[in-house]
Amino acid sequence: MEITRIRALRGPNLWTRSTAIEAVVQCQDGECDYAALPGFEDRLRARFPAIGALQPHGADQVLSLAHVLEAAALQLQAQAGCPVTFSRTADTLEPSTWQVIVEYTEEAVGRLALERAEALIQAALIDAPFDADAVIAQLRELDEDERIGPSTGSIVDAAVVRGIPFRRLTSGSLVQLGWGARARRIQAAELDSTSAVAESIAQDKDLTKRLLHAAGVPVPLGRPVLDADDAWHVAEEVGLPVVVKPQDGNQGKGVTVNIGTRAQLDAAYAVAREYGDEVMVERFLPGHDFRLLVVGQQMVAAARRDPPQVLGDGQHSVRELVDIVNQDPRRGTGHGTALTRIRLDDIALARLAAEGLTPDSVPAQGQRVVLRNNANLSTGGSATDVTDDVHPDIAARAVAAAQTIGLHICGVDVVCETMLRPLEEQSGGIVEVNAAPGLRMHLSPSFGRARNVGQPMVDALFAPGEDGRIPLVAVTGTNGKTTVTRLINHLLSAHGLRTGMTNTDGVWANGRQIDSGDCSGPKSARNVLFHPEVDAAVLECARGGILREGLGFDRCQVAVVTNVGAGDHLGLNFIHTVEDVAVLKRVIVQNVAPGGFAVLNAADPLVAAMAGVCAGKVIYFAAERHHPVMATHRAQGSRVVYVDGEHIVCAEGSWRESIALRDVPLTRGGAIGFQVDNAMAAIAAVWALGLPWETIRRGLSSFSADGDNAPGRFNVMDHGGATVIADYGHNPDAMRALVQAVQAMPAARRSVVISGAGDRRDEDITEQTQILGSAFDDVVLYQDACQRGREDGEVLALLRRGLSGAARADYVTEIQGEFAAIDHALARLAPGDLCLVLVDQVEEALAHLQRRCAEASSEATS
Repeated sequence: MEITRIRALRGPNLWTRSTAIEAVVQCQDGECDYAALPGFEDRLRARFPAIGALQPHGADQVLSLAHVLEAAALQLQAQAGCPVTFSRTADTLEPSTWQVIVEYTEEAVGRLALERAEALIQAALIDAPFDADAVIAQLRELDEDERIGPSTGSIVDAAVVRGIPFRRLTSGSLVQLGWGARARRIQAAELDSTSAVAESIAQDKDLTKRLLHAAGVPVPLGRPVLDADDAWHVAEEVGLPVVVKPQDGNQGKGVTVNIGTRAQLDAAYAVAREYGDEVMVERFLPGHDFRLLVVGQQMVAAARRDPPQVLGDGQHSVRELVDIVNQDPRRGTGHGTALTRIRLDDIALARLAAEGLTPDSVPAQGQRVVLRNNANLSTGGSATDVTDDVHPDIAARAVAAAQTIGLHICGVDVVCETMLRPLEEQSGGIVEVNAAPGLRMHLSPSFGRARNVGQPMVDALFAPGEDGRIPLVAVTGTNGKTTVTRLINHLLSAHGLRTGMTNTDGVWANGRQIDSGDCSGPKSARNVLFHPEVDAAVLECARGGILREGLGFDRCQVAVVTNVGAGDHLGLNFIHTVEDVAVLKRVIVQNVAPGGFAVLNAADPLVAAMAGVCAGKVIYFAAERHHPVMATHRAQGSRVVYVDGEHIVCAEGSWRESIALRDVPLTRGGAIGFQVDNAMAAIAAVWALGLPWETIRRGLSSFSADGDNAPGRFNVMDHGGATVIADYGHNPDAMRALVQAVQAMPAARRSVVISGAGDRRDEDITEQTQILGSAFDDVVLYQDACQRGREDGEVLALLRRGLSGAARADYVTEIQGEFAAIDHALARLAPGDLCLVLVDQVEEALAHLQRRCAEASSEATS
């Protein structure tokens, strides 16, 4: 068995809406039926019993080692605690080759699980050892390292409940919620609106305390110190016992409390200096350590924090009791779990020594052994929810503290005897104010009720009813998708929206091109959705990107499928039939939002059938209004777009809106049939978005098929009285549409300049010139610089084969190079002729043609 390719599908894809690893697996002779391998299944299950039953997808299906790989990769992740459920092994037309798809929640974990699943199979094949427990532990540890921490995760989960999209911007806790101009960003429990000044103040504990004291908030006496002697002087000044801590510390690091002697203070000062150059000494407040969480104008949760401790049983040593406590599955090594493991470090040893104990001491039954003076969860402490006990005056003091510092989300540390009485009545006070507070103690307290603190944080970012989304239109199809994308973008811009657009020519944001080349994949889509100056997005979704990585978004408001026709790129990436193409293209329709629309070509049966997988509504378009799909849909009161005489008509029930074709320059008065289809698709899309009809009319009238609006999409130019048309058509369906279009245009003699893309099937390349040879007198063949895996001259030979027996072509020649071929064809033109140039390098070829046409016009007038 060999894995020949692995892909990470990071968005909705051909197989599932979930993220997944897709692997191409080739099995050797004898591996296509694992049951026929003597003893293999017994050895497999002995090494990994949790693999479970291997179920075939069909009644008569024989399971190969690829199917075993699927089951093992999924179950290894599941045993490691990953919430994964989907997997599939798909047959291919290649002998002994399968596509294995396994869901993942963290890409690195999914890749490692697949790698370890392969190792498991190899171990079972050769009867070698395989430590499944160690692998599962490795996967669990990696998952803990990779996944979003509980604090950030609670905010993300709350956003998902509200339908707000999210994407991690780093491997850490920086996350974007929402898209484009409506996006907000968080880092852990900190909002993008929180100022760096407020965060800086919170880190300076002395400044924080002085500001709170000035605002009337009770705080302990104390100040920063210069050295250990100065620390002792402050301790005597404020009165023992005292607390020593770094001035800009966090997570309780370097904090020592309840210091009553000079020796203890010197040791505590040395510890604090390890975490910062500046150290504070302040009065120790008796009581419990409480954390109050403030979000905006309200206190949303409170917890009492207890230091790490163990309870003696008269039998086990302190070290053994710590090991027992650390067996709690909620305790981990970092911040990715609800609790942190207790450590017997130097601080814990010193605390034990102060009580006359060592790690090997055996505490008496019921004896409480405290291992640290501070109660932070990050050092092994525990938490008890006390939200319902907080006195209104204490809550008000916490909110006042947060507002005084300027923090939108704030962890307020309070020391007092109880939450039931005001601080002033019990000599309590606020000892710290924390930016980006940890939320674990509220999300998963050791005792008491868990609090959904992510929800108020999301509510602070997005007003009620807002989901952070901008209008998103996804466009796919075999032909016309780039023109439709550009026209929709133009119409949205005419409405005053700042648009983001991706297509095969580049990426645009707010009218400015920010990338070039073929940008119809998910990476470019994500770049647009990250852009802060985008109010609406129009994204071309080509087959390659969907196959390679899935969609760059979770769902769209409008999905447009222009056509499937005879398909394109057949024979590549296991897409062999036109039905395979349709299944791939309908991915965007499957991911239409429930309140959105799919815009589908009713005249294409494979496209029309996609309505069945759409969660939203459907708008059909077709030139023929009496088409059965159109007639049925309209009779049901649903939306349709069609041609009636010299008008494009949009109808819903008895309501109609009409747009004259003469006012749609793209269609040349309705003469260019495929451009009429493109215009209908674009109109339907912006109708679904609710654009005003006056805006739609104005936008259509100002969009023409020139090199600026639609480069390489039936751009018409004049060459000394001859008509030159530049188009990027590159498959048989496009050739048929172009032939139909140019036949409607008068010409004395017709010529065409064409090459072929080497990554098409032989029959697809040949069919293009079969179509053109019946419609053009001159055929100029050229070979471009990139043959896409073909041998030199191979594509030209296939194009010539298609011209054998051509009904019309009486002049055929071959030219090396695109520009030389264009110049040769232009030199043969006479006034009244027509030349169709099928460009390969769109931008460069258009510039070349425009120069030649300008030169011809200049010569004609001189």
